[in-house]
Order: sequence, then structure tokens, then C-alpha cells
Amino acid sequence: MPAAVAGWMLALEASRAYGGRLHLGDLLAPAIVHANEGTRVTRSQAGFTAEKLAELKDVPGFAETFLLDGTPPDADATLKQPALAATLDHLVHAGLDDFYRGDVGREIAGDLDRVGSPVTRADLERCRATLAEPLAVALDAGSAFNTPPPTQGLASLIILALFERLRVPQGEGFDHIHGLVEATKRAFAVRDRAITDPDYLRHPIDRYLDAKFLDAEALAIDRRKAASWPAPAGEGGTVWMGAADASGLVVSYLQSLYWEFGSGVVLPRTGVLMQNRGASFSLEGGALNALEPGRLPPHTLNPALAVLADGRVIAYGAMGGDGQPQTQAAIFTRHVRYRAPLARAIDAPRWLLGRTWGSTHGNLRMEARFDGALADRLLSAGHDVEMLAEPYSDVMGHAGAVVLHPDGTCEGSHDPRADGGAAGA
Repeated sequence: MPAAVAGWMLALEASRAYGGRLHLGDLLAPAIVHANEGTRVTRSQAGFTAEKLAELKDVPGFAETFLLDGTPPDADATLKQPALAATLDHLVHAGLDDFYRGDVGREIAGDLDRVGSPVTRADLERCRATLAEPLAVALDAGSAFNTPPPTQGLASLIILALFERLRVPQGEGFDHIHGLVEATKRAFAVRDRAITDPDYLRHPIDRYLDAKFLDAEALAIDRRKAASWPAPAGEGGTVWMGAADASGLVVSYLQSLYWEFGSGVVLPRTGVLMQNRGASFSLEGGALNALEPGRLPPHTLNPALAVLADGRVIAYGAMGGDGQPQTQAAIFTRHVRYRAPLARAIDAPRWLLGRTWGSTHGNLRMEARFDGALADRLLSAGHDVEMLAEPYSDVMGHAGAVVLHPDGTCEGSHDPRADGGAAGA
């Protein structure tokens, strides 16, 4: 299901409960203008369009939406999406529910039928977003929160909890990077054997955030030597956003199509680009995430938020598949534990263990700005290190953070690796 709009519906209800005054028309107006008048093609969009052209050029609707005269657009070219603009304008007047149970839902179902999708109008009519209690773990600095299954929020919290138990006194050295990488391996092992549709969980998920379990996992980390690594699969095509306002409300948000262009299918009557999260299901019998009707696929999205003991509230996150928990851990430990300024914590060189962005690599990749001596020491400890040529690599994902301070001031920072930005209003 294209369930993002259902999430908007819940977000609107929540905002009104907190005194929100913006109408749907005000919220969608900028997107309608951009879709009608065109948006500038970013560097990353131009690059990924060219890279994925062979596999997507014949997918229904892709060429008409993302190519110019049949070829990938250059950066700074303009792409218009009039059908999407008309859909958004219709939703302003008919209400967001129309996306599933009205005229837009009918058109979506018709287009899906024409491209051979098994998704029906009845499926759309049943689509609802849900509220869920976040997962939480207590840390020295405060409480860290993340999203429950079927997301990988559990892995992000386990990494922070295990690393804290290592009591690394200083950041950026071998103990910092090695400790987070080893914590990641153990967190991903838990994720891969536990995370599924919440209705299919084999054990209560809180057991993996219990202090006794975390203590035992931390003791299993060798402080000097790398554990073996099986290179789990994972790809990503996601954007993180965060916001804070004067009322004290802080939001951490992720939106994703899964791969760079999702399924690549653009529905002609509505201009809707369909995601492909179903790729996370398994066709093997007895698999933890077997494909079944009505079942939720596991996914990598896990927007993070922390309420710190000093009164700060920080929303932070990143895109990048398996890299999301690792980037979150890098930002949190650098900024919160080792007190690096927010912008520096996001700018600092990052690493990635495992696969993301469709890569077949399973090793530990590090940006070129890391000190060579640190890389050598990691190699000596048994890590399969690859130094990237780029000082700032898209492979490391695109991160951001917003901090609400106790005095009411807000601070935001974005990733120099990305096309995004930070702004105050």
C-alpha cells in the first residue's frame, strides 16, 4: 500500500490536538506549485536516474515522469509533474481520505490493474495508518526512543546501549569506531532474527532492551578484535526530516520509496510513484518474513528522538538502509556523549558496515578523511576495511538533526553529503 498519505492523516489529527492551525490547503500548496511549475533536478537525482536507467526505462510511467526527451536529465534541469499536482489539489478539496476511499483511490486501483498489480481497490479501502508506542532505552545522557517493529528501530537502540556499556572515554579513536562497529554487528544479528510484522513476533520485543540481555551482549564484544561478519542484505532510498517549534513539539520523520525510485511505476492518472517495500518479503517457506496477505514487510525506516537529562530534546535520523542505525549512532555519540557541535557531528567522516544503496559490498567502508593510522589499526584488529576515494560519500547516507534547547531556542543541521538543508522560520 502507498500508506504515506494515511500517515499524513494521523499527523494532521495529532497536530490539531497540539493546537496546530495550518489547513491542508496551506500544507500542500508548496508541493502543488512545485509539481505544476517544475522542480530542479538535484545532483543525486541526475546521477541515480542515469545509473538506474537500464532497469527502469521500460517500467510503466517512469520515462514520462523522470526522463527528458527519453534521456536522463542533467542536474539543474526542470521536471514537472502535472498529474501529481492535480491529485494533491483534489485532495485539498476532497480530503486525504479520498486517496484510499474516494475518486483518487478509484483511479489508483484502475491504474494498478492496468499495469498488472494484484493490489485492488478493496485493499486501498482497508489501508489505515496506526499509532504505536515507541521503543525506549535508558542511557546515561537520558532516554533514547525509536520506532517498533516492523522497523529496525530496535537495532538503533541496541547499538547505543551496547556502546555505552563499553565506557569508551574519548571519541574518534579506535575504541570509538571499533566499539560502534562491533555493537552494530550484534544489533543486526538481533534484528535479523527478531524483526517482523508485530502480529507475528516470536518474543516480546522489550526482552532485547532488558538490562540483563544488553549486559550479556556487551560482554560478548571483544574490545581488541573484530567479530566475523556475514554481510546482511539491505538497500535504501529514503529521506529524513525533523522539526521543532516554540511550543516544545519535536518531530522525527522518515519517508521512503525503498529503492531510489521505489518500484519505478508512476500511475498516469494520479502521478503517484509506487514504492516497492514488498521486496523485503521472502518467498521461502517458513521464513521469518514470508510473503502472506495482509502482512507488513520489515523495513529500515527508524526516525530517532532522545529526551536528554539536561533538558534538550533531539530529533535525528538518516536515510541509507542498513546505514541508518550506524549513522544515528555516529551522530548521537559524537554530539551527546563526546560533546561535538551538532554540525561537526554530522559533517565528521563516517563509516558503513555492510550493504546499502544496492551495493554488493559487505565490508567496512570508511570515508577518505579518516586518519590512515586509525584504518591500519582497524585492519590489524581484523576488520575488512575499504577506504573510499571520496571525502564525503553518498554511500554514508544523508543525515540531519534538530535540537530543542531548554531555553526554547532551536538548532538544526544538515548533511553536506546531501541536497537537503536546515532552516528556521
